[in-house]
Amino acid sequence: MILELADIRIQPGRQAEFDAAIVRGVETVIAHAKGFCGYKINKGVESPERYLLMIFWATLEDHVLGFRQSEAFAAWRGIVGPFFAAAPQVEHYTLLAKSAETAGH
Repeated sequence: MILELADIRIQPGRQAEFDAAIVRGVETVIAHAKGFCGYKINKGVESPERYLLMIFWATLEDHVLGFRQSEAFAAWRGIVGPFFAAAPQVEHYTLLAKSAETAGH
């Protein structure tokens, strides 16, 4: 499994709108992509315009070749893109280790 980590910075004062848009975008667009295995979204406490979007993919190819090169990617960007203050920083990770209990974290 691959973790896509997107570090997103949005325009100040638009958090409430973006909160709804990012959830809608993930659940109506990304969640239907081949290889999608789940997601988490965290909001910044000290930096309220910063969000960390974590999407779990079956393979790296499912994200970079399947989703990113599909029409669904344009639909996703149409929902969340207007809020961006800068292009998101996106990287991929594999799991090295985890605690026995990670629910809710």
